[in-house]
Amino acid sequence: MPDAMHIQRRRTLSGLLRATALARLGGPLAALAQTRTLPPTPACGAPASATVEQTEGPYFKRNSPLRLSLLEEGLAGERLLLGGRVLDTRCQPVAKVLLDFWQADAAGAYDNRGFRMRGHQFSDATGAFRLDTVLPGLYPGRTRHIHVKLQPPGGPVLTTQLYFPGEPGNRGDGIFSTDLLVSMGRDASGAVATFNFVLG
Repeated sequence: MPDAMHIQRRRTLSGLLRATALARLGGPLAALAQTRTLPPTPACGAPASATVEQTEGPYFKRNSPLRLSLLEEGLAGERLLLGGRVLDTRCQPVAKVLLDFWQADAAGAYDNRGFRMRGHQFSDATGAFRLDTVLPGLYPGRTRHIHVKLQPPGGPVLTTQLYFPGEPGNRGDGIFSTDLLVSMGRDASGAVATFNFVLG
């Protein structure tokens, strides 16, 4: 039976899912921060567990472009909106956190020459972030995933990966973690995923 903390996390993710889906109707992140109402930060009780660290893999590249969308003309794949918050272990929002995302395209290929499917952004004053992208394809030997590095101002870098529920490859992936599963839903434009990062 799930404990109270897991139940609270599911409720919080559900609220974020609804808020993030509505956020599709807005403009850039700065405008969204002024117009949308985000759910309250979760009740932690004891200190919240920090997000699990994972390997960066072989395809990280420095100096990705600053952008909220990885979508480009002619890009194949199902559209995905990934959003959520960056929190500390007291469940307080952390602003100005660098989030650097990279992933395979819908065919499972990484761009190692340029910066296709790569980009960075910063969390807003409420700790919120959002990324327009596509569902990553299956890279050989791995389940579906998105890479991310996070760094608060003047703080250490957290490198991790996000995973998708219900994927057949989850069971056979040697580094897959249920702690890094996004919460999934849909809206008129495509898939919507939410995840709260917790910085230790």
